Amino acid sequence: MRLWETKDWAALRRTTRTRFAPSPTGDLHLGGALCALASELIARRGKGGYVVRMEDLDPPRVVAGSAERILEDLAWLGLGGDEGPRAGGPVGPYVQSARFSLYASAVAALEAAGLTYPCDCSRSEIARVASAPHEGEDVIYPGSCREKDPAREMRRPPAIRFRGTGAVDDFVLRRGDGVFSYQLAVSVDDLAMAIGCVVRGVDLAPSTPRQLALMEALGATAEELPTYVHLPLVRDEAGERIAKRAPGASVRALREAGISAEEIRATLEPFTDGHAPFVIPASWAAASGAER
Repeated sequence: MRLWETKDWAALRRTTRTRFAPSPTGDLHLGGALCALASELIARRGKGGYVVRMEDLDPPRVVAGSAERILEDLAWLGLGGDEGPRAGGPVGPYVQSARFSLYASAVAALEAAGLTYPCDCSRSEIARVASAPHEGEDVIYPGSCREKDPAREMRRPPAIRFRGTGAVDDFVLRRGDGVFSYQLAVSVDDLAMAIGCVVRGVDLAPSTPRQLALMEALGATAEELPTYVHLPLVRDEAGERIAKRAPGASVRALREAGISAEEIRATLEPFTDGHAPFVIPASWAAASGAER
């Protein structure tokens, strides 16, 4: 049995399973609510399960109380999940900070396969020689440590990088401070939770080749890989991408301003197909702005 596979995995994977995976760094954003609603609708159409997973990997970025507030707002919207931190389920735990042993096993398996190497470069060293990124992408690591002796004396605690091929760069799996990367954790979790379709914002599209490469390296077949739906980012009436704390952007602010869950769902639903960006109604921005 593969390291991410459980006895229930094959049966779960035969259904259309989706997930919504917020990070507890603030209140639930309308962009997140849109992805959650689209995920639930896809799961319902496919008679599968809709999973909520809390991605609290990086302790310094976690805002105290944020996870509970997000779960409360999802439940209020009727998007609390068939499985998740509150509902439980067959492939838990549904909080990343409780899944570190699985990530460590994945890194060990990749190391044993010769698909990783240690990197003791600093951020400034990488920035000086790296390729300039496109909008929405990370700085591309130039592979400075790729062929160095892994047993050498390290200048600082090394990160562990994946040996990319083709269009996939040598990205970080585990930082020098021991924190597992988003790319690793989300890939392992989407496999382990038998997710068949991932719905997220278009800003995360550049991560897709990395995650598919990792899943394949961990033993997933082409038929077992998820499909991806990338929705346009939420905009204001001027067409600008909205900040998370902009008036009308927070589900909690709308809720406190008296906007009903039914109105929010009904207004978001036509945009779950991704054909056009959702534009926050002026009335929502005004109501939540006044409330603040």
